[in-house]
Amino acid sequence: MDALPGDSDWAQSAGIELTQQDPRPGLPTPYRTTVRVLKDRTHLYLWIDSVDPEFGKRSVHTLERDSDQTNDDHVTVVLDTFGNHRVGYVFQVNAGGARTDGLISPASPDPNYDWDGIWRAKVRQTADGWRAEIAIDTRSLQFRKGLDRWGLNVQRYVPRAQLSLQWASITLNSLIFDLSRMGVLNGTRGLEQGHGLEVSPYVLMNHDSLGNRQSAQIGGDVRYNLTPELAAIVTVNPDFAEAEADAQQINLTRFSLSLPEKRRFFLEGSNQFNFAAGLSQTGDLTSTFIPFYSRRVGLLNGETVRLDEGVKLIGQTGPWSIGALDVQTGPSGLDGRPINLFVGRLTYDVDDHLRVGTLVTRGDPTGQTHNLFAGVDAVWHTATFRGDKNLTLSGWAARTQDDGLQGRHSGWGVYAQYPNDLWNWNASVNVFGDALNPALGFLPRPGTHQYDVYIDYRPRPTSDALNWARQFFYQFEVQQIDDLHGTTQTRRIFTAPFNVDAESGEHYEFDWIPDYEALTEPFEIVDGVTLPAGRYHFNRYRVETQSSDARPWRIGSVVELGDFYGGRLTQYMPFVDWTAREGKLRFELQNETDVGRLPQGRFIQRLYQLKLSYSFSPDLIVSSFTQYDSGQGHVGLNARLHWIVAPGRDFYLVFNHGVETSPTNPIARYAPISNAVIAKLRWDFRS
Repeated sequence: MDALPGDSDWAQSAGIELTQQDPRPGLPTPYRTTVRVLKDRTHLYLWIDSVDPEFGKRSVHTLERDSDQTNDDHVTVVLDTFGNHRVGYVFQVNAGGARTDGLISPASPDPNYDWDGIWRAKVRQTADGWRAEIAIDTRSLQFRKGLDRWGLNVQRYVPRAQLSLQWASITLNSLIFDLSRMGVLNGTRGLEQGHGLEVSPYVLMNHDSLGNRQSAQIGGDVRYNLTPELAAIVTVNPDFAEAEADAQQINLTRFSLSLPEKRRFFLEGSNQFNFAAGLSQTGDLTSTFIPFYSRRVGLLNGETVRLDEGVKLIGQTGPWSIGALDVQTGPSGLDGRPINLFVGRLTYDVDDHLRVGTLVTRGDPTGQTHNLFAGVDAVWHTATFRGDKNLTLSGWAARTQDDGLQGRHSGWGVYAQYPNDLWNWNASVNVFGDALNPALGFLPRPGTHQYDVYIDYRPRPTSDALNWARQFFYQFEVQQIDDLHGTTQTRRIFTAPFNVDAESGEHYEFDWIPDYEALTEPFEIVDGVTLPAGRYHFNRYRVETQSSDARPWRIGSVVELGDFYGGRLTQYMPFVDWTAREGKLRFELQNETDVGRLPQGRFIQRLYQLKLSYSFSPDLIVSSFTQYDSGQGHVGLNARLHWIVAPGRDFYLVFNHGVETSPTNPIARYAPISNAVIAKLRWDFRS
């Protein structure tokens, strides 16, 4: 951090003050926050001074890179480097010095926090609070050459008061990640990306004690900025050993579940491939459609497929945004042949509100068919509807060509969203043909019409009798899935008659969920328990409680119970988190236990997940993730040491250990299935 400006440099920069945005916009607070900005040829510097009369009560739950800072005292910087209110960058620093960064795209209201930029941050305690000093290397950003006005917004959050301060747009309807509500940072012309060349080689050593095998591997990425706005990335023999293990999930549905992407090469520029709005809503019955699901590349039936090389083109040129990916796999598919996979995305900004685009994918990771997907989409957004209200409208249409399927190959959908403080609603209609088969996408329920209407009335009480409550959430949602002939397959009605956030930070919720499912064929819900075809009506009830997020201890539980396919299902989901005051030591334990009592049989499914981490500093962290899934009978441990030697230069030491349990065979009750140690060094060079 020696390159950071000194106090005399900062004194030359005029400060801007943040203003309370939530819960009482515009009113004064004791948490005065001042922001100063400087630049040189290759860096943008921010100095954020945060007054805190009770600094000893600050909340710091983590020092890990890219961890969730929602419950921490933290500051957020958002940059719109193209000035088009469409794509942007997020940088967060908490009071302990932890760094989190991400990408913003039109397709999602929340950033993709899996992207990693090159930047530094230092936090120090001051006489009246804390200060964050941030240095963002603009050579790791894409921006419009010659543009002298970037979009900028800065936010500070104080969790124990549930209070937000913001620079631009301080209404309750304003979201910090809404690029259309940003302020303007003048004087950005002259920032450079160097020569635009970045070489990132790696070397890896692997020892597998089960097979008594040792191996070494080299590879890496080369990135070149064709223009300041458009970059080409070439990867050779990529490896993703440092990626954290996937979180296991209990799945009692008939359909597969999606998992987040964690591999570096696929994360960079991933927002360029987002399609439409209102799709890809994880956990929803409806609207679960991802035309390009990057986990289809390099992963097949849960097994890793070697990637030999890949090329990616990401960026912008004028009003056009471009994303292209071409990957050559090693021997894969059913016949063991190498497979070439391609994705192309092109969008055009018609004006400040409307973006139109197209997405094309080619190839089938299984090698079974010649598959082609082509789709078009449009997203319109405004933050000034009826004054300062948010409104988003979106539509899409797509078609696939596949020599292995007969039927309707097309699909389409429309979506409207009104995400505001008092009223938050959305509605969607999506139609998926029975032969719509995006081989590089994720579509668990083709051959359906899907409808969704969600309404959330969220008053903030003002009476003395309710002064304990911060905000109520009266929610109602209807989701319905029909087949192409109009016969209902699934209907779910969600109501939340009591749902409240307390002023002290606690959350209490009670939900009533009537469900309907029509099984057209028998369904084996767990091993040995098969449900017969038929129509099932059931009422379910859900209770959720959670302590304040601002405290070192965070305890909560969700209990869902009621009818289930002619029987009963009770689900217990407790969790407990503890963090040392400075955020160095962290403990997270969560459990899900599903107890089913059905006419066809009884079952118990258990999932335990334990995360431990110790941070010597924000740049040196040891962590572990242990999981036990009774359904699969597996215990898995993923332990990592991550040393950030310098921005863009990382050392990883990874230990993976897996055990298969067999309660019916005492001799082989705990049989190891994996036991490997991996050391990896990645070192970026740029000019």
